[in-house]
Order: sequence, then structure tokens, then C-alpha cells
Amino acid sequence: MLYLNLCNILSKSIVTLRAVRYLKGALGQGIFLHADSELSLQGWCDSDWAIYPITRRFLIGWIVFLGKLPISWKTKKWHIVSRSSTKAEYHSMASVTCELKWLKALLLSLSVHHPKAIPLFSYSYSTLYIARNPTNHECTKHIEVDCHFIRDAIQEGLISPSYVSTANQLVDVFTKALGKKQFDYCLSKFGVYDLHTPT
Repeated sequence: MLYLNLCNILSKSIVTLRAVRYLKGALGQGIFLHADSELSLQGWCDSDWAIYPITRRFLIGWIVFLGKLPISWKTKKWHIVSRSSTKAEYHSMASVTCELKWLKALLLSLSVHHPKAIPLFSYSYSTLYIARNPTNHECTKHIEVDCHFIRDAIQEGLISPSYVSTANQLVDVFTKALGKKQFDYCLSKFGVYDLHTPT
């Protein structure tokens, strides 16, 4: 038990040190919101199943774009162990669907209409299949509430889930340890710039 606690403390301190180093080297980075940005929403979701080697908990992440710029994002470690990667992906999809529903209502209160279904990108074929197929739920009772919530959102025309390849999955930056090339690719897609550089 003492060994596990020491490993936990050591891994947290290494992660903290890396985060501080990154922040020190990126003091001028930020997201510049353009006045002429499109007012259309799109969501991306992902999860990393059994990511933690000691507890085997899973991690979900999602991001919402307004036009080409991110306006809302979240990463959350779940305090339960899932025996299914599809369950982890479905939790992620349900969470971003809630956020998209709220943002659509917020935009409507600001007189910005969003008549089309909001694109929602996921790389999990099984999650997309269950979301689109209302009869295939005999093995999914553990995620039944999320299933009905997402199917209702699809039938209402709120979201339109579609597949995105792992190489183009932007939410990986929140759920996985990426190499520098993939990390920089995600930052460029998020519209992150060094705000101190002259234009």
C-alpha cells in the first residue's frame, strides 16, 4: 500500500512539473476570437478507457467550437471502473450533447438561430452505431439512460453524430499523452496563437 501511495505521489509531481514547464514556455498563448467568426456550433468527444494503471478509471473529454474557435471544453476523470470502452465513449457523447443543448438555447436567447443539426464528431464506431440504431440495445442496459438521451437529441435534430479518424481527433489533447507534432496540430486547430507576437 505504501508503494502504491509513493507511486501516486511521484506520478502527480512529475505531471505537475511538466504542466508548470509548459505554462512557463507558453505565457503569451491564447485564443483570439474574431468578430466575423461563424455562429455555428460543432462538438467533438472522446474518452480514454482504463487509462489509470492503478485504478483503471476512465477519462472523458469534449470540446465545442463556435465557428472555428473553441468556446467550451472539459476533461473529467470518472470515479467508477467501466468494463466497456463503449460506455466510456457514451458518457463523453452524452456530456457534450448536454453542453450543445445548453449553448444552442443560449444562442437562441441572443437571437442567433441554429436551424441545422449540430455536427458531433467521435471516433468510436460502436458508439455511433448504437446512437443511430434504436433497436440495438439489448446489451447496453448499463448505458440505457445515455442511449435514450442521445437518440432523442438525434431525432429532435439537435445533433448529427459522425465518425472522425484518430489522426484528426482533436479531443485527444485532453485525454491522451500526445507527441509534439500531434499536440501542435491540435493547438493550430484550436486557433491558439502567441498573442504577444506582432501582427
